[in-house]
Amino acid sequence: MPQVGIVCGSGLSGLSKAMTDTQVFNYDSIPGFPKVHVGGHVGELVFGQLAGVPTVCMRGRFHFYEGHPMQKVVLGVRVMRCLGVKVIIVTNAAGGLNSSFNIGDVMCITDHFALPLMTGQHPLMGPNDDSLGPRFMPVSNAYSKEMQDTVVRAGKTLNYDFIRDHGCYGLVSGPSYEAPTEAKFLRTIGVDAVGMSTIPEIVTAHHCGMKVIGLSLITNKVILPGETGTPANHAEVLETADMRAAQMQALVKEIVNGLKGELQKMEDLPKIDLGAAKAKKGGKTSKKPVKAMKKAGAPKAMKKVKKVMKAMKRG
Repeated sequence: MPQVGIVCGSGLSGLSKAMTDTQVFNYDSIPGFPKVHVGGHVGELVFGQLAGVPTVCMRGRFHFYEGHPMQKVVLGVRVMRCLGVKVIIVTNAAGGLNSSFNIGDVMCITDHFALPLMTGQHPLMGPNDDSLGPRFMPVSNAYSKEMQDTVVRAGKTLNYDFIRDHGCYGLVSGPSYEAPTEAKFLRTIGVDAVGMSTIPEIVTAHHCGMKVIGLSLITNKVILPGETGTPANHAEVLETADMRAAQMQALVKEIVNGLKGELQKMEDLPKIDLGAAKAKKGGKTSKKPVKAMKKAGAPKAMKKVKKVMKAMKRG
């Protein structure tokens, strides 16, 4: 079963090219998985080996701005958790707010500001499944020093001088890019890069007990009040992602290689019962479906994925 999960951001679906012994499945063939409509997102779930580590990779994510509820946005992450993934690497293309950042830099996320989550659009809202994680969860410990150090070591091993070892990622809902004053507000409170994804997946993975690594590829400079320049556009995002494609593949592969010792020390996460969860009703213990997981389509998706894993073992 996979130990590492990867979520590919815009234009970064090529990360799966570094994997070997792969089996690829279209999202269309997995019950509950929505279609992908955003350029730079392929819409495939890839199983295989990366640096000798069993890995599963989402080539394309589900975005809140596409109209998906947050439970659907993080469906892939919960499927990974049910498969036993211990560490998840979430990537994205982001706009640079920190004036010291250059286009093509890769920022290791060590903090975040997520206004949508703070204003009621949170992936953990609704009935809580205690087998996945606690009702009330701290996020101050989501980004561990051990995972950050793994990213830094990988960058040094590859002699990459564009790795930013820390930074705060700001989540906005999209799909419009930021107005100059909105960008100024984010920068004033300490945000270094801004985008429309990643944090729901990271928060959900952290809730499920997985270690998280967040990587932001800086694809454009965000325009602040009084500045001039080319307005943000998706073509620029994909162009920068294509420019860094081979290096991002090498970086993620080296990160996974550096995780081998850590993965061996980690205990397996508890197995998840997808059918039902214990819940007290009227003072009695009964069983009822896990509402959030069922609504998002996780049980059907997991049945498909488990068939895939059995087929891979037979092969």
